[in-house]
Amino acid sequence: MSRRYFGTDGIRGTANSAPIEVDTVLRLALAAGAHFRRGGHRHRVVIGKDTRLSGYMLENALTAGFSAMGMDVMLLGPLPTPAVAMLTRSMRADVGVMISASHNPYRDNGIKLFGPDGYKLSDETETEIERLMDEGVGDRAAPEDIGRATRIDDAAGRYIEAVKRTFPEDLSLEGLKVVVDCAHGAAYKVAPIVLRELGATVVPIAVSPNGKNINAHCGATSPTAMCESVMAHGADIGLALDGDADRLIVCDEHGRVVDGDQLMALIADSWSAAGLLRGDVVATVMSNLGFERFLAGRNIGLVRTKVGDRYVVDAMRSRACNLGGEQSGHIVLSDYATTGDGLIAALQVLAVAARQDKAMSALSRVFSPVPQKLHNVRYSGGKPLDAAPVKRAIEEAETTLNGSGRLVIRPSGTEPVIRVMAEADDPALIDQVIARIAAAIEAAA
Repeated sequence: MSRRYFGTDGIRGTANSAPIEVDTVLRLALAAGAHFRRGGHRHRVVIGKDTRLSGYMLENALTAGFSAMGMDVMLLGPLPTPAVAMLTRSMRADVGVMISASHNPYRDNGIKLFGPDGYKLSDETETEIERLMDEGVGDRAAPEDIGRATRIDDAAGRYIEAVKRTFPEDLSLEGLKVVVDCAHGAAYKVAPIVLRELGATVVPIAVSPNGKNINAHCGATSPTAMCESVMAHGADIGLALDGDADRLIVCDEHGRVVDGDQLMALIADSWSAAGLLRGDVVATVMSNLGFERFLAGRNIGLVRTKVGDRYVVDAMRSRACNLGGEQSGHIVLSDYATTGDGLIAALQVLAVAARQDKAMSALSRVFSPVPQKLHNVRYSGGKPLDAAPVKRAIEEAETTLNGSGRLVIRPSGTEPVIRVMAEADDPALIDQVIARIAAAIEAAA
């Protein structure tokens, strides 16, 4: 069954246009309230947001819908997505909501939902909520049972203390100069505070949100500002978060970028040596083949999932693993969090640097990545991947690679694009197979 509203990570779109407009978001809150209103207790929902201008509008629509269903609303204000997940569980809420479009520009916004356990919802639960959005929720709260809204003034402090507890007690960040790029987003207050209180000398950048500058030429998807700041200030390391701070990209003291695969490899190697790693490492089909080879050399298995940190978390839970993530910088450390947390991941990287007393440049190239290329092929309609010529081109490409590389082909969940990724030790071979597949898709579209 195709879904009308939810994509790979909640509901997302242009602010004040369907589905990210007041009417749809109000129906979403009514439906989610109806779904999670179970039992006779007083029901509650926590709502956090990033720094987008449209967050105020969506926060009010959600508050109206949930309170109409008899749920008390606790407003957290601007906080990272993982903070909302954590506080949903610690405050014993029935549902948690994060208003954010993550790394997208300010014109976009989105809604992410968490269950009472702090985990993102399953496909089945999202489908049921969509049904209620379209068919109606039945009875709403009686006048005497309408929910109240309360702002939680110390929400940021609760998250800060929880994050600090994930850093080893026998270590300190004293002597480290750290640039932290907060993308003018949800972590603009909490990230510098955490790092300072653990002893680091902090150079914060992109910490002046105005509602429209989130992710603008800064943050995890635009790390140039971080790299330049590290070089300008003579810092030891740079940390870049995205707009909702569930993603981390790092650079070393020379301004060289370190992606999520290298960070996961660094943490996996450290945790394995200390006996802290449980089970396999979980990553998506996009993680580099060099990462897989590195783990195999350490007798660590790699489990791959489809793209999306929610699917990584699902595999981690089913296999009792405690480390997973994506090349893009979503790193999930299930000993500490139920979803990707850029700040907690940063502290684990900094813990390795502090314990080994090594420069980031000596730690960050854990493995040699296999050449990898991603090509997006736009199409006008239909299902080009079902076309016989496209299937034949993919089969021929796999024969050409003959085990010396990998091929990943998938439709985008948000736009009419087929993503073609190939990796192999021979870059010329990558170009060859991608060109053939792209040509076949374009001819079939």
